[in-house]
Amino acid sequence: MHTEHDGRGRRSGFTIIELLIVMVIVGLVVGLAGPNIDPTRYRVNSSMQLLGTTMLTAQRQAMYEQHDIVVKIDTAQHRLRIHDDRDNDATVDSDEHERSVQIGEGVVFGRGSAPAMAFGSNPVTFNRSIGGLPAVIFHRDGSASSSGGFYVTSLRESRYGGHPNDSRAVTIARATGRASWFRYREDGWQKAF
Repeated sequence: MHTEHDGRGRRSGFTIIELLIVMVIVGLVVGLAGPNIDPTRYRVNSSMQLLGTTMLTAQRQAMYEQHDIVVKIDTAQHRLRIHDDRDNDATVDSDEHERSVQIGEGVVFGRGSAPAMAFGSNPVTFNRSIGGLPAVIFHRDGSASSSGGFYVTSLRESRYGGHPNDSRAVTIARATGRASWFRYREDGWQKAF
């Protein structure tokens, strides 16, 4: 068997003891950091950002294309339905496009056990309904049909409680159509961005 030497008569490489020491150190780091990593909160944050960005995009699309964009909140299917309403009649016609944006896995519409914000306590608080779904319409001047918002939280908080910090909210201002993101912490709702 051929072995390499480093020029001084010793073999190069790692001993089994050195490898075991490295494995123990890696195991300790993972053991200490692992419990602090909560993938559920990452999913909820990601969903909040996706939904908030979708609302901002819809508002800007209405201004750019100079016609209404209707956003319906489908809580049963866990998604937003965005309708490119070219004739401003809030009805999906054969020549108009409607697309869906699904919220993340393990995330649902609702606020869980977090206290309600000023915009209301229901999972979705827009006062307009289109096709049986709560909706907000963004107009060509950038404004929205109404103020309101919606909550999202983790499935675990929705079903069992005990994780109010999983709750997030997106609000829409009527006059400007501006979307704002919020997250709940023990000391109350805080602006996320």
